[in-house]
Amino acid sequence: MDNSRFSLGRWFARTGVAIGAAALLVTGAAWQMDAHPTLAAQTVAANPPITHAVAGGRDSYADIVKEIAPSVVTIRVEGKASLSPTQFQFPDGPNGDFFRRFFGEPGDREGQAPSVRPRAPRQRGLGSGVIVSGDGYILTNNHVVENADDIRVEMTDGRTLVAKLIGTDKPSDLAVIKVNATGLHPATVGNSDNVQVGDVVLAVGNPLGVGQTVTMGIISAKGRSTGAGSGSYEDFLQTDAPINQGNSGGALVNTRGELVGINSQILSNGGEGNIGIGFAIPSNMAKHVMGELRTNGKVTRAQLGVMVQPVTSDLAESLGLKDVGGALIGDVTPGSAADRAGLKRGDVIQAFNGQSVRDTNTLRNRVSETAPGSTADVTIVRDGKEKHVNVKLDEAAGDKIARRDNESGTVDQASLGVSVAPLTAELASQYKLPRDTHGVIVQDVDPDGRAADAGIRAGDVIEEVNRQPVQSVEDLRSALRKTSDRPVLLLVNRQGSGRFVTVRPKNG
Repeated sequence: MDNSRFSLGRWFARTGVAIGAAALLVTGAAWQMDAHPTLAAQTVAANPPITHAVAGGRDSYADIVKEIAPSVVTIRVEGKASLSPTQFQFPDGPNGDFFRRFFGEPGDREGQAPSVRPRAPRQRGLGSGVIVSGDGYILTNNHVVENADDIRVEMTDGRTLVAKLIGTDKPSDLAVIKVNATGLHPATVGNSDNVQVGDVVLAVGNPLGVGQTVTMGIISAKGRSTGAGSGSYEDFLQTDAPINQGNSGGALVNTRGELVGINSQILSNGGEGNIGIGFAIPSNMAKHVMGELRTNGKVTRAQLGVMVQPVTSDLAESLGLKDVGGALIGDVTPGSAADRAGLKRGDVIQAFNGQSVRDTNTLRNRVSETAPGSTADVTIVRDGKEKHVNVKLDEAAGDKIARRDNESGTVDQASLGVSVAPLTAELASQYKLPRDTHGVIVQDVDPDGRAADAGIRAGDVIEEVNRQPVQSVEDLRSALRKTSDRPVLLLVNRQGSGRFVTVRPKNG
């Protein structure tokens, strides 16, 4: 053995090959194991050969995809582009005279020289849709099929079918189309109210026309309103599952394969790609709209007849509310459902038909999903006390439901930074205010004052301070002096519309 080891070393030396200490140790260990079988067995037992951690296992959503994929379709649309008559005017000068001599003027009557009528160009669009019934009804976005006169649906089995438009609803950005076919695979519609932030979801659609694609993410937030569309009825599920152009109208499904949303919008830099902020219309809203469109061809919504604004922390403190949330009534439309039921300016709506109202967007959606003419139980807080009011709802005209005022701000109690005057008939006429307006009118605003920061401007009328009417400048000063350490609550009338603002006391 010694001769063997010496011969090996001498061979390396002769060939000029350098060998490291680690290699020599390995060589020695191998030689020793050959020489000592017991030691070799012990070494193998201590270091077993590497194998797969889970034989034949996989971490996959394939079974979910197999279930939902046949339900998601590609929608291709065509429509005529709107053309201005000026696009077909002949040029001035000799060239124009030449064309007029042979073709006549555009719009010539029958019997005269034929007019030049170039064929209107066609606009083409691409989107996705979800089959929701075995008899061919498909949910998609309004913006996918809007203004289309030819709608074709491409199925995952290779069929291309002509679709009929059943109805559209621009305020919710939803539409329903229908195909006549058999062997359809409708999606199972889930309950989007049960979705929680953090749930895993899959987005399925045809992004950028590359073909059906599945992406994965989680629910990032609920109850989002982007205002990027019509901004009327939004209650989006936000997700980071990648969504791109062409995914619109496609499916957002949970890990049970249930449809919980219809993909609708993305937020990105310049609108060029996905940055992990996508929005889907909840399945419960989609189900309600679909039912209306299938039954009536349009969506009818209820109307409460109030102008509302969010309840901020300062407003909650001023109104003596236990929690921040709800919708504060700034105005009640005369003769409306709210007016007939006795709802008043300053009431805070905290629940609608037993369902909590987080903010103005929640209220609007709750009202819109209620049938016009039905009676709703509205829970309000008035003067610190909870009260239930029954309201028989009107039908909304267009998309007007509970209007909201998103502006908010604070002004300074000790120095509002405004000059005010009693509201006279002349000033009311000058600022085009209703005759029954009362209070003190803001004539000038210090641009560096807290009132300016709050958005108050010349022409605004301060009608109340801490729910007490203000008729004079002295009333305003007195009310401000009486305010303790909680924010001052001002009711401001701007061109006939009331809104509440809060004013935090100034220290020192």
